[in-house]
Amino acid sequence: MDTLAELNAVIDRWDQEDDARRIRSRPRTIGEYFAAEQPLLAPLPEEPFETGRLPTPGVDRYSQICVMMNRYSVPVRLIGRTIRVMLHASELVVYDGREEVARHERPIARNGSRLELDHYLEALIRKPGALPGATALDQARAAGRFTPMHDAWWEAAVKAHGERDGTRALIEALLLSRHLPHNTSSPASPQP
Repeated sequence: MDTLAELNAVIDRWDQEDDARRIRSRPRTIGEYFAAEQPLLAPLPEEPFETGRLPTPGVDRYSQICVMMNRYSVPVRLIGRTIRVMLHASELVVYDGREEVARHERPIARNGSRLELDHYLEALIRKPGALPGATALDQARAAGRFTPMHDAWWEAAVKAHGERDGTRALIEALLLSRHLPHNTSSPASPQP
């Protein structure tokens, strides 16, 4: 299992299997006993109970925070600042004051990283040569957010304008795409 969503699906399946189980020679299944008990339970509170932790890590020079031995990216404008994090079981939400600035799925294992390419674009526009080897680019490709269509556009831009300027044109297009509505069925493709 690579994600918490996959783990949760397996646990849901186990719960369903356990509902059908009988304890020794009892006449009913676990699910049948719960169905009889459920109407006697008190209702859940109307206000949600916050179960997350609230660490306040500092943002390092790589625009990353370290929470529970994992690294997460935040926008480069936050470098050197202390920010607030709401740490949940399956995700981490980062706040600058009251503004949500990042949201990441938590890795299952320790010493993992979740880097968002978009968080680094303002720095990469000044150093476009760093984009080809960026870990955030590798993770964006693996997640399907940087598609072969983006690579083809990048290749055409480099062919038309040279390595540095073509890469800078791609980064500028990615920065502009922040202001466009996103259609999840087809990726936005910048024009060279």
